Amino acid sequence: MEGIEKAKLCARYADDKKAEDIVIMDLRGISPITDYFVICTANSSPHLRAVRDGVEDGLREEHDIKPLISDGELESQWLIVHYGDVMVHVLQDEKRGFFCLEDLWGEAKRVKWKAAKK
Repeated sequence: MEGIEKAKLCARYADDKKAEDIVIMDLRGISPITDYFVICTANSSPHLRAVRDGVEDGLREEHDIKPLISDGELESQWLIVHYGDVMVHVLQDEKRGFFCLEDLWGEAKRVKWKAAKK
């Protein structure tokens, strides 16, 4: 599966769990770590877990794709799921505003995606 397809699936699975302000950033040629970031906001620790688990479960159950790394503690308010070519960042609003990944990687293009109809 291409990285862009995987990134859009991650965004959709996060959206299914009511994540907010979901952004996909194309880091190809900019970052040696990954090709795409999926960044989204959760509103509480249980919501952080639900969004992360929704992404992991969706990719594993529907596409047999497992993360290379799933990192972060709920207390940190920032969870990361790394699939090699796609890295998913689930943050609570305060942490997202503080670290501002979109600005840090500002030269990256944003990828358009559509949420599933509810």
